[in-house]
Amino acid sequence: MNAELGPDWQSKFASFEHHPSAAASLGQVHRARSLDGAELACKLQYPDMQSAVEADLQQLHWLLAIRRRLDSAIDTSEIGKEIGARVREELDYRREAKHVALYRAMLDGVDIVRVPRAWPELSTGRLLTLDWLEGSKMLAHRNDPLTVRNALATAMFTAWWFPFSRYGVIHGDPHLGNYTVFDARGPRPRKNVAEPAGINLLDYGCIRIFPPKFVRGVVDLYHGLLHDDDELVVRAYETWGFRRLSRDLIDTLNIWARFIYAPLLDDRVRTIANGVAPAEYGRREAFRVHQALKQKGPVTVPREFVFMDRAAIGLGAVFLHLRAELNFYRLFNEAIERFAMERVAKRQAAALAAAGL
Repeated sequence: MNAELGPDWQSKFASFEHHPSAAASLGQVHRARSLDGAELACKLQYPDMQSAVEADLQQLHWLLAIRRRLDSAIDTSEIGKEIGARVREELDYRREAKHVALYRAMLDGVDIVRVPRAWPELSTGRLLTLDWLEGSKMLAHRNDPLTVRNALATAMFTAWWFPFSRYGVIHGDPHLGNYTVFDARGPRPRKNVAEPAGINLLDYGCIRIFPPKFVRGVVDLYHGLLHDDDELVVRAYETWGFRRLSRDLIDTLNIWARFIYAPLLDDRVRTIANGVAPAEYGRREAFRVHQALKQKGPVTVPREFVFMDRAAIGLGAVFLHLRAELNFYRLFNEAIERFAMERVAKRQAAALAAAGL
């Protein structure tokens, strides 16, 4: 804190709790109060994180190289590049503050998702100060009435798909610690109140901004699978950056695609797993894909696919934990209603410029 705000840093707060209240990916969060009485969350980066991150990324590079030698079904070279780029971005808390501004703009008017406000005068490259958003842990609500669990799942779906389908931006870290639940009647924690609620979105380090054509690929693949349009499916994969697509390789990729998209293709109220035990959900499909790629591959996973797939799986895990029962088909079609790549590009350019990204 001395290094970030100077030796008199404590005079810039009415109070500052020295004991951290939460851990972050690259630092820890301290609760504080501003001079005018606002409740604050101060995320302070651990010392020497840049060198630690570079050491970790080098080891990841070696591990991925070893894996390619032992199992060539999936070429992981682009995966390593993408992870490196996103983690290095997470080191820059000034950039994260811009991500916060971006999300405040994209989710403006969405009452079921709350985004904090950044405090630039109390933030630096290694210190990020945001509004403190009061709330309870997501998993504390896994046994709430179904209406509450469905409301939380709808809020999660909105927080993820609304920015992506309209602006080409995703929250790439689906860790449950990045969300808390607020009472629909106010910002105080809910206490077994059986009524709809919303979520606080807390962490903005891992944000992925996609070219608008990548979003079109997601929509094309959806319509291709929905209408059995092979030409549209292939166009989607090529848009994402998959190359040298044989018929066998396309069929293999479709196994995973149909698993990811399955809830969105089914026009009825259902759970994500649809009767499959959560521990088994996706395991069979992943095994089939891996076995097929051993015979028909290898396949190089495009960079832009990495965090998209990770976030989609993470979002599905939240729905599994909540045991939500929703019509995901209708939610998705509302999100992509009147989709046009040109509109996404225009919205994205304006939003990024306003946020300074």
